[in-house]
Amino acid sequence: YYTNSTVIQATGRMLPWPSMKNRLLLCISWGLLTFTPLVGWAQTNSAVEFYNRGVDKLSSGDYRGATEDFTQSIALNPKDPDAYYNRAYAALIMGNYQGAIQDYTQAITLNPKYVYAYGNRCFIYYLTQKYPEAIADCSQAIQLKGEYADFYIYRGNAYDDTGKHEAALEDFTQALKLDPKNAKAHYNRALTYNRLGNHQKALLDYTESIKLNPQLAEAFHNRGLTYYQLGQRSQAAKELQQAAELFSSQGKKDNAQKSINALRILQENPD
Repeated sequence: YYTNSTVIQATGRMLPWPSMKNRLLLCISWGLLTFTPLVGWAQTNSAVEFYNRGVDKLSSGDYRGATEDFTQSIALNPKDPDAYYNRAYAALIMGNYQGAIQDYTQAITLNPKYVYAYGNRCFIYYLTQKYPEAIADCSQAIQLKGEYADFYIYRGNAYDDTGKHEAALEDFTQALKLDPKNAKAHYNRALTYNRLGNHQKALLDYTESIKLNPQLAEAFHNRGLTYYQLGQRSQAAKELQQAAELFSSQGKKDNAQKSINALRILQENPD
């Protein structure tokens, strides 16, 4: 059968001015779109037809239409974990987190080794600040597929947001061992270093994340605030200006305003 993986980029986490306690999110979700092979029974054939049509609609961005087709497929074949998984994926994209959790849970019930269902449910638990559940799901995903760097990143985020910064550092570092060019891992590890007060190491990781992804405006913003913490005000101003320009070009008006506000505070308080 045919398999296609989809990656979703979410808004990056930014340090607020001038505190370094809260952050937005830099996470992705995994989508596993699987065409099921046709088999002989008429009812199952109908389920497969709806399923494959749902996959086509997912690929084209018609998430509501995909949801309807997966629902029809499930009605005809309620024991297909992939149908629940992909319907959950559509729900996740549309922001229906509770519906997505229910479908990922059903997919896992039908296939207890469905690693990406654990991974995506971990992602939703993190978004909804259910950190123990997020850690448990990502730990299970790691047990099933320990070579996938993003599982460590999301578990690291959950550890970091619950104050377990050293555990977070271990996960981000492990992610980088698996994928040394992972900009998200460098970025998130930098945030943890900020929280631990190690701004020099944070600066190194922000710089590496920017080398790997020059469009990562969040990294410019956070690197600007890190320069400020290190007393390098002129460089901080340059970074914040660059962040504001990148955010604006990317259509992220709220984040651009945050960088502009931080730059204004810096300029109005020269001491």
